[in-house]
Amino acid sequence: MSDERDHSVRPDWHSYFMDFARLAQRRSTCLRRKVGAVIVKDRMVLATGYNGAPKGVRHCAEVGCIRQLQNVPSGQRHELCRGLHAEQNAIIQAAFHGVQIQGGVMYCTFRPCIICIKMIVNAGLTKVYFLGEYDDALARDMATEAGVELIQLAPADEHAAGGGR
Repeated sequence: MSDERDHSVRPDWHSYFMDFARLAQRRSTCLRRKVGAVIVKDRMVLATGYNGAPKGVRHCAEVGCIRQLQNVPSGQRHELCRGLHAEQNAIIQAAFHGVQIQGGVMYCTFRPCIICIKMIVNAGLTKVYFLGEYDDALARDMATEAGVELIQLAPADEHAAGGGR
């Protein structure tokens, strides 16, 4: 009996893991930018995260966005936010459950900010694959200095067609 399955629709590893990040992104409660992240090691998903308020705290969707109300530009005054970033939540989830992520990689729907890069460096992650740009020169410089590779992947349609790295 021959195997008649269409193997051309099987995603490459980068697409597969980025799909997990996109799925996590759908859980985001941020009113400004929805972000998802997944931590992977040895081709296994270890933790996921999305941006939103801490456990037991009302989400911005319920109480409004402090940053919008105060007209805070993107990339400034991160402390004026009820939520954690997706990257932070993925790292925290791993720590909460005692999952060793050192030497792993992260897939994220956007390039991480400086706060997240500092956590990624100290968590021992070696690479971050991302889709969308988030312009933060300090984050880019610190990642380079710390030896964390930042790799932008092609959009999903190009990626699924074999354009992935």
